[in-house]
Amino acid sequence: MNKLQRYIFLSLLTAGALILSIIEGMIPLPFVAPGAKLGLSNIVTLSVIVVFGFKDALLVVIMRCILLMLVATNPVTFIYSIVSGIMSTIVMSAGCKYSKKLSLIGISVLGAMTHNASQITVAAILFETFNLYYYLPVLSFVSIFTGCFVGYTSIFITDNLNRTMLKLKREV
Repeated sequence: MNKLQRYIFLSLLTAGALILSIIEGMIPLPFVAPGAKLGLSNIVTLSVIVVFGFKDALLVVIMRCILLMLVATNPVTFIYSIVSGIMSTIVMSAGCKYSKKLSLIGISVLGAMTHNASQITVAAILFETFNLYYYLPVLSFVSIFTGCFVGYTSIFITDNLNRTMLKLKREV
């Protein structure tokens, strides 16, 4: 895969992550944990980490956050999104690189927990209160389930992407 093909493919993945973020915003979740989301765009992020690496995943996350702000949200939401997206990408990338015992499911759960902890931290800073950290155990519990879903889906996608990428490498 040459450089142009790589950027086109990453652009398509960014668009996919953006679409998943918009769709996720439309999905009404039960009020077990207000503010909790499925983390559908993390499917793309984790898949990009596995197939392309950390730098490309970070690029996809940053572009998705900027585009989401321009299309569907506001600058305050952007702050939550960019900080938690970057932090979870760092943690998931480190998990992929340094942990031989964690599967993509475990790495995804770590990423989901990091995402929630980062958002609580941003909210605590913006609202100047640390009382919000009482809500972190609830979000962490939800992260286990959403992280498992994202992890299973990422396994499926990365397996298919790796097979597709191998075919592209043979053809070129």
